[in-house]
Amino acid sequence: MDQTIRAAGLRRDSAVLGSRDRSGPELSRSRLDNGLEIVVIPDRRVPVVTHMVWYRNGSADDPLGQSGIAHFLEHLMFKGTERHPAGEFSKVVSALGGQENAFTSFDYTAYFQRVAPPHLGRMMEFEADRMSGLNFDDSVVAPERDVVLEERRMRVETDPSAQLSEAMAAALFVHHPYGIPIIGWMHEIEGLNRTHALDYYRRFYSPDNAILVVAGDVEASEVVRLAEGTYGRNAPHGGPGARQRPREPEPRASRHLSVADPKVEQPTLQRLYLVPSTRTASGGEAHALEVLAELLGGGPTSHLYRTLVLESGRAVNAGAWYMGSAIDESRFSVYAVPAEGLSPTDIEPELNQAIATCVASVTDDAIERAKTRLIAETIYSLDSQSSLARIYGSALAVGETLEDVRRWPDDIRAVTRDQLAEVAERYLVPRRSVTGYLLKDTSC
Repeated sequence: MDQTIRAAGLRRDSAVLGSRDRSGPELSRSRLDNGLEIVVIPDRRVPVVTHMVWYRNGSADDPLGQSGIAHFLEHLMFKGTERHPAGEFSKVVSALGGQENAFTSFDYTAYFQRVAPPHLGRMMEFEADRMSGLNFDDSVVAPERDVVLEERRMRVETDPSAQLSEAMAAALFVHHPYGIPIIGWMHEIEGLNRTHALDYYRRFYSPDNAILVVAGDVEASEVVRLAEGTYGRNAPHGGPGARQRPREPEPRASRHLSVADPKVEQPTLQRLYLVPSTRTASGGEAHALEVLAELLGGGPTSHLYRTLVLESGRAVNAGAWYMGSAIDESRFSVYAVPAEGLSPTDIEPELNQAIATCVASVTDDAIERAKTRLIAETIYSLDSQSSLARIYGSALAVGETLEDVRRWPDDIRAVTRDQLAEVAERYLVPRRSVTGYLLKDTSC
């Protein structure tokens, strides 16, 4: 069971398929009477089907004081129902030679299986059952909570880099729950109980708050028929209502923080900027930010790498990324790893200068190459059938449309130099930033 945390190098989930100037899959979209949305994505290259259920809730919807409950419930969803004891679903998937997993992000939670097409109906039966019939007692809560606590210890408490990332997110989002870690704060995880989990389950886990995405060697009509006989038996709850989240205030001050630890082998400079997401941006800003991230720090031909690593030799690595797929305001990141003998503060002025001069100093050809790389890298990732399902599922879960996904390549190609300059000038400014230093503590 994975906890989805976007990090450097990851592309936005809402990506590309079926641009107007190229053929794409013939998607089918429908809705059951109980509100369940269904998207079928034909992919007949191999006799395999990916079955995914997306719920429109994530860690940013955790009640105050219960951080980590969305992720904790994801774990408890494998603890059995009134019809099927704990572990039966997983044993069936394994016996069929299939794969399964689940993940929690800020804005959604998803469960999936990958099996041969004849077993799709059985997967639906199990998944529809735990959508409405989750049943566990207190005996499983404490041990599973201990599992999550240990997961946090391993991922965060013993990892200085993860500690810095958490501190930077908390400093960037001073009011919005995106500043709270998906896994939750340790002291709040310790207090999570059965009542918290079931209250959260009853609020969000219903067909009218879910999206079924099926990709693979299937017919849309057969998927809908199977869904009607399984998910269609679940009664709607009327939905959880609009997501009521606090709005992040306009930032006024740049922030600097550091984490020093003896375990740090390679000091690093990281920076986050508060920027619009695909949902909150206007006038093509999100697409401009995507191209800017590629142009600025998308690999060894990028502006940061060329300037800081190849030309000055003051860094051994540098890059940038943009997390566009989100319901509310999001983040744009740059990072640099100083060369031997230098500290993060030594290279920070050069990083600032490279950011400030990026758009003005690159050629038109470089901008076009960045667009081409961005589109090509995303298209290549679609060789994975599960990626097809994740792209569309995540887009719909945050409120994007199928047309948004289809139009993405054309929107990227349409980004102009002026748009790049505008978003860089508006958003990549000190007052919207948090700068973090990962340092080696030599005092011990």
